Amino acid sequence: MRKEQKKTIYKFLVLLVPLLILSSPSWLMLGGVGARWAQLWLLPWALIEGPLAGLFAGFCLGTILDTINLDGSSQIPALMLLGFWWGRLGTKSQYFDKTFTLGLLAWIGSIISDVSIWAQKIFFVDGNFLIFNAWSFYTLLAGSIVTGLIAPLLCSFTMRTFFRGKI
Repeated sequence: MRKEQKKTIYKFLVLLVPLLILSSPSWLMLGGVGARWAQLWLLPWALIEGPLAGLFAGFCLGTILDTINLDGSSQIPALMLLGFWWGRLGTKSQYFDKTFTLGLLAWIGSIISDVSIWAQKIFFVDGNFLIFNAWSFYTLLAGSIVTGLIAPLLCSFTMRTFFRGKI
């Protein structure tokens, strides 16, 4: 398959992210908390395509995910920040193809995303300034652990399959 066709297929795979979120398999969960599928899609894309494409992809992916979320907090700011940051790392470094690095970046990205949602719920949505919520801390830890464990396998497979010519 040509590179352009693979890139187009990868762009359409973003539509599977909400489906993966809604039907996350139970064997990929830790205590009922699944992986952050948005970060797992965005990480290889931003590393390869650069900061502006990562920023735009984070906005588009956040918009898609916010349409299925009725909670009031948005994933757009965190995904845009992560897309830009990972894009900058991809243009500055050649070491992002190592599996440990991909897992670490996905783990940090999951923590940043969950802290962003946590802060939005505290300051903007609920108005409850009780800083520590046990459910938020548990969700943050469980989601980041699962994402950090899945990322080396999934992101390295994605980068080798869809972006072979750019690595």
